[in-house]
Amino acid sequence: MRKLIYSFQVSLDGYIEDASGSIAFASPDAELHQYFNDYEKAFDTHVYGRLLYEMMQYWETADQEDEPIIVEYARTWQTLEKVVFSQTLTAVEGNARLANRSLAEELTALKQAPGKQIAIGGATLAAEAVRLDLIDRYHIVIYPVLLGGGKRMFPLFEQPLSLRLVDQQTFASGCIALTYERIRND
Repeated sequence: MRKLIYSFQVSLDGYIEDASGSIAFASPDAELHQYFNDYEKAFDTHVYGRLLYEMMQYWETADQEDEPIIVEYARTWQTLEKVVFSQTLTAVEGNARLANRSLAEELTALKQAPGKQIAIGGATLAAEAVRLDLIDRYHIVIYPVLLGGGKRMFPLFEQPLSLRLVDQQTFASGCIALTYERIRND
């Protein structure tokens, strides 16, 4: 069965954007960007909420940029299947489709289909997947910055989720990539 990974870039104090909605703090240098380029190749499907999907639309044309590291990521991203959850969009572009089932039904079907890993993004959408206990791994790239407020990566939980560290990497910029696996007792 395929694994569903919740992945985000986050401040040390757990925010994915600052109080004004900016993600400017999460600007990877060349080393970290190459890490993301390589990391992305383990996936063939991304599940997005509307806001993150719209933000990621930049990559539809970024293969026309001059910077090879940007072009590499764009070309990888363009080939991925994107499943978009939205109550307002009527159409999506590129290799994307609008979800037509509930989140639980869509994610269960994706996990049971053949293929590589599945990424889920968008804090609100991923929070629902966390509540449904459908996330298998959590991949967090922590930036050495404290934002003091903004949008949090994780929702409030009724019960703790037990995790096990399965991978870590430190970068010259001070960023740290951590991957945790959900420990299931069933």
